[in-house]
Amino acid sequence: MESNEYDLVVIGSGPAGQKGAICAAKMRKKVAVIDRKRTIGGVCVHTGTIPSKTLREAVLYLSGFRQRSFYGRGYVLKDRISMADLTFRAQAVMAREIEVIKAQLRRNYVTTLEGDARFVDPHTVEIKDDDGSHLVRGEHVLIACGTRPAHSAEIPIDGKRIFDSDQVHELEEVPRDLVVVGAGIIGLEYASMFATLGTKVTLLDQRPQLIEFADREIVESLCFQLRQLGTVFRLGEKVTSIGFDQERDRVFAKLESGKNIHGQGLLYTVGRQANSDQLNIAAAGLSSDDRGKLLVNENFQTAVPHIYAAGDVIGFPALASTSMEQGRLASCHMFGKPGKMPPNLIPYGIYTIPEISMVGHTEEQLTHDKIPYEVGLARYAELAKGQMLGDEQGLLKLLFDPISLKLLGVHVIGDRAAEIVHIGQVVLTMGGTLEYFRDAVFNYPTLAEAYKVAALDGLNKL
Repeated sequence: MESNEYDLVVIGSGPAGQKGAICAAKMRKKVAVIDRKRTIGGVCVHTGTIPSKTLREAVLYLSGFRQRSFYGRGYVLKDRISMADLTFRAQAVMAREIEVIKAQLRRNYVTTLEGDARFVDPHTVEIKDDDGSHLVRGEHVLIACGTRPAHSAEIPIDGKRIFDSDQVHELEEVPRDLVVVGAGIIGLEYASMFATLGTKVTLLDQRPQLIEFADREIVESLCFQLRQLGTVFRLGEKVTSIGFDQERDRVFAKLESGKNIHGQGLLYTVGRQANSDQLNIAAAGLSSDDRGKLLVNENFQTAVPHIYAAGDVIGFPALASTSMEQGRLASCHMFGKPGKMPPNLIPYGIYTIPEISMVGHTEEQLTHDKIPYEVGLARYAELAKGQMLGDEQGLLKLLFDPISLKLLGVHVIGDRAAEIVHIGQVVLTMGGTLEYFRDAVFNYPTLAEAYKVAALDGLNKL
């Protein structure tokens, strides 16, 4: 095999690209990963998951938010929190993570090629860098090029007063009041972070409901807690124009209903645009939808059988965790070891403040499908650990079959929700019942103990 010929060429080094490349390398395949010099690790490390979740930890720490139930609502760790205070922590974590990824690829003998990739034909990819361009050929290709914030020509994004989620980390100061256009997961996560810092947040979305795939009771609890922090919701409202009022030194969003919402800053988060439009995919015989998303089958194959796609570029759920598994499964299928992803047993983590996590069915799905169920609840306020952490609003909810007692769904809102959901995920995957939680001994005091409390609550209702 010539030096520029590979069993697998991966475009993108985010979670899907990394895991796809490493999986193929472990099967003794010759693998190359292409990405731009400054973006090893993809959106996940540079502008998405890692910096936003690290920013969230910095917000929780410096604002003293978790301590307020003990020391009063006015408690803060630092009086004037600057954006530099918040991003300092993120930069340290990002630098470490990039080194970890590079070491992983090196250890598995994956060749890293730096530059911009574009297809020349279905098997050949051209890589352009500062020194010119060269070609590589792949027996298989995995497209894991990720996404970027979707922009509109009418929105004057300047990165300072009107900015997208990629630009939050470049802000010079924490805005006193912020308009967030788009109440998807990214919009909600940043809205809750700024609200925790004391920013007056107004959240706009043309959809009448937030996070439609999540449990309604959990979403209502999130809205209640955000309102307690002063967040104003304007749902079912269409934004007609966004601009900058020079006289008042304010940004504004005009709504179809005639309202005019002002703020010191405006965060524009109305979905993501896939980067497939930069790859000349037509030369590979592929096409995408209007947001650049690629259509794949259950094995992550595109319309061209030797070209696979994984991660955000194929759309929902677009989580780092699912992207990793999609990349791995794509490689397994390419090289004759196919596997499947269980569709309803994927946990979702939404890193708002408070955080939300879920796995399995919601009450709404079960009602729609006419499946009888019962509910067991545990409130953090009843748990010693909840009291210690200062989270009295947290809630764990178990949905189960009232006859067989089989677990059907787990929904958590509160501190460390995305950690403890995995206990429920294991029981769901194994087809377990509420009796497991009733009979298991959990460490005390822990949040995990909520499962036993919720199970006993549910069994008491029968």
